[in-house]
Amino acid sequence: MLNQNLVSVVIVSTLSFFGLISTEPLTWKLVRVWLPVNFIFVGMLITSLFSLKYINVAMVTVLKNVTNVITALGEMYLFKKSHDSRVWAALFLMIVSAVSGGVTDISFHAVGYTWQILNCFLTASYSLTLRRVMDTAKQVTKSGNLNEFTMVLLNNTLSLPLGLLLIFLFNEVDYLFDTPLLRMPTFWLVMTSSGVLGLAISFTSMWFLHQTGATTYRSECCSRCCRSDWSHY
Repeated sequence: MLNQNLVSVVIVSTLSFFGLISTEPLTWKLVRVWLPVNFIFVGMLITSLFSLKYINVAMVTVLKNVTNVITALGEMYLFKKSHDSRVWAALFLMIVSAVSGGVTDISFHAVGYTWQILNCFLTASYSLTLRRVMDTAKQVTKSGNLNEFTMVLLNNTLSLPLGLLLIFLFNEVDYLFDTPLLRMPTFWLVMTSSGVLGLAISFTSMWFLHQTGATTYRSECCSRCCRSDWSHY
């Protein structure tokens, strides 16, 4: 995570410096508006890691379908957006799949499910908050506009200190100093490539959410997870 954040910041800042892209200045007002998104993101990441300690990846994928329902309800309340019967039918089937998966889960662990349910609420909150902040943040920029490159730069810059906090929180400092991987050029090549891909994912995610809505965004994320999960069978 920290590597992807750093690579993204370096690439976007470099492109902006040479005038290849335009970004808004990261003022304190803009940072203050955007900061809640990053705190929710860290909470989402932590709860996801803890849930995976107790339940398997396939079950996590199924339970994440609950996030879509929470997001749809939140979108109705926050953005006054209505969904037609087909959307609710699809969301109902997602709930059925989550309940069916939970009932038949022979490795059921209450703590793991608690972490995952909390993760669902945080994930929905992340999508909804990010979508709302995209609109409100424009009001505190000099140009009155906020493009995807600025969003990526802002999101990754604010994630850097939070990423460092997670490293200390999960006691990864000693591992980083002791691991021989840091002395392997191949490792750094893979890490840099991962950071570039992370930048691409971050940019396209921001664009997609900006052009559509939180429910559509979350549904697409879940469908990608499902396709990835089924590809292993």
